[in-house]
Amino acid sequence: MYAVIKTGGKQYRIVAGEKIKVEQIPADVGSEIVLDQVFMLADGSDIKVGTPLVDGAKVTATIISHGRHDKIRIFKMRRRKHYQKHQGHRQNYTEIQISGISA
Repeated sequence: MYAVIKTGGKQYRIVAGEKIKVEQIPADVGSEIVLDQVFMLADGSDIKVGTPLVDGAKVTATIISHGRHDKIRIFKMRRRKHYQKHQGHRQNYTEIQISGISA
C-alpha cells in the first residue's frame, strides 16, 4: 500500500516503514505526527483518488531527527560589468519514518 501526501508545499509518494526528509516540522524528536493531506491511496489494483483530498485518510509518522541539507552555492555574474555575487544556502529538514497508512 502506498499514498501520495502533501507536507511543506511538496508532494511525496510514501510507503509504510519508509524514511523521508521533508521540510522542517516544528515538533520534538520521537514524537508522533499525523499527516492528513492525502491525495491518493493505492492498495494493489484498488486506487482512491481524492478531490482534492481522500476523505478520512491519515498517515502517521514518527520524527527521527532534524538537520540541514548540504550547502548549495549561488553565483551570479554580469560579464564586463565587474559584478560578482557569491551566496550559499542550507535548507532545514525533518527526517520522518512512516508508521502507518490508514484509509
